[in-house]
Amino acid sequence: MSPASNPVLVVDDDPDIREAVQDILSFEGYGVVQADNGREALALLSSEPPLRPCIILLDLMMPVMDGEELVGHLQKVPALAELPVILVTASGRGMFPGVKTIIKKPFEMDELLAAVAAHCHP
Repeated sequence: MSPASNPVLVVDDDPDIREAVQDILSFEGYGVVQADNGREALALLSSEPPLRPCIILLDLMMPVMDGEELVGHLQKVPALAELPVILVTASGRGMFPGVKTIIKKPFEMDELLAAVAAHCHP
């Protein structure tokens, strides 16, 4: 997959959820890159060449670096602050700066696809 293809970045510590989301999105024609915590996602976004996803689907509660901490890091870098972030979480946490919307787990496939389609093209 070329970096120009703007994949969906799925950040979740649960490998089953990451795989399920990847299967759903891949079937619809989207490229997907996975990270199992915020630190891993930040490394991908800071790599050379940097990963520039069309959207970040982000779990909130993760070890190493949680979703809110990752969003805080993204907000400090103008190129990363522009990336749309959607929380995909079971947490009752409300919106905070840097987040476009929240999708509650367990989520409906149509809800996930609609959120991705609003920011990405397969």
